[in-house]
Amino acid sequence: MSNNLSETYRNTAYYCDCISQIKVYKSKKQGGEALNQPILLLSVIDLIAQGAIEENCITISDEAIDVFKKYWSLLARTPFKNSDFALPFFHLKNRKPKFWYLQFSDRYEGGRPQTINTLRNDVDYAYLDEELFSILQDRYQRQELIDTLVTTWFSSKEGEIDDILRLNQSFQDIAEETEELENDKNLDEEPKFYLRKSAIRNAFFRKTVVHLYEYRCAFCRLKVTHSLIQHIVDGAHIKPFAKFYDSKIDNGLSLCKNHHWAFDRGLFCLDDDYKIIISASLQEESPHATPMREFHGQTILLPNSSKYFPRLEAIRWHRDNLFRAE
Repeated sequence: MSNNLSETYRNTAYYCDCISQIKVYKSKKQGGEALNQPILLLSVIDLIAQGAIEENCITISDEAIDVFKKYWSLLARTPFKNSDFALPFFHLKNRKPKFWYLQFSDRYEGGRPQTINTLRNDVDYAYLDEELFSILQDRYQRQELIDTLVTTWFSSKEGEIDDILRLNQSFQDIAEETEELENDKNLDEEPKFYLRKSAIRNAFFRKTVVHLYEYRCAFCRLKVTHSLIQHIVDGAHIKPFAKFYDSKIDNGLSLCKNHHWAFDRGLFCLDDDYKIIISASLQEESPHATPMREFHGQTILLPNSSKYFPRLEAIRWHRDNLFRAE
């Protein structure tokens, strides 16, 4: 997408383009790109998704810093220091096309704040384009922005499967730890960081699954990509995430939009040999594409390594609980 796009046409695609073009610095300490700004944006979007930020006013709160630290611990390769939060919060205002702005305090005397305390002294709050803040209120548009951030900045090369597998497992591990904390009756209050239910955690799951299936639908093998950011397949949960919060790789399938929809609604399932079973109640008209019924009995596309195959326990749960046999 071109930067010559009209300033009045600021839709989701425009902001996906903005965040994919952030200029990041090379960091010798981190062994690559310094991802402070992408991590800050993930943190802010997560706070908006949780309802912790309800107005277009991003303050330098303890909660915002805490969420940033959590993501930093998962995604960065160096220990957290104050400047890791302060500098991206300050410098995002310089990125073009612009979408992040600062409201400076009356005490600001110039320069760039290196610490969180200095940042709080110099800046009252940050705010986004109104169009962007409005887009982030919608879960589907918000998810598209999250997917763009994750795909662009975190192990975006197709060959780096080990990195994204590691990241996905790290998200799963910390989510399980969070669940234990939430269930701890001795805590005075619930933990504030709900990564167990995070849309960002799901973005890493989807990214990993579609990599393993080489961006193809496991059902029909369709592959349509515009870039590594834009493709037609989803990383689908076999056992529903909303019920089990399970983002392990073997609870995933790569499915195109149509067959993801059909799978979630029980119009087909898999047997223990990964062969497709089509619901007897399925009604379809498909004059220009292969009908779903013709896939009955076929084996789905599977990852190259059997250790990433869909978990049979999850396949059986879907077959027993969601599949509409009749």
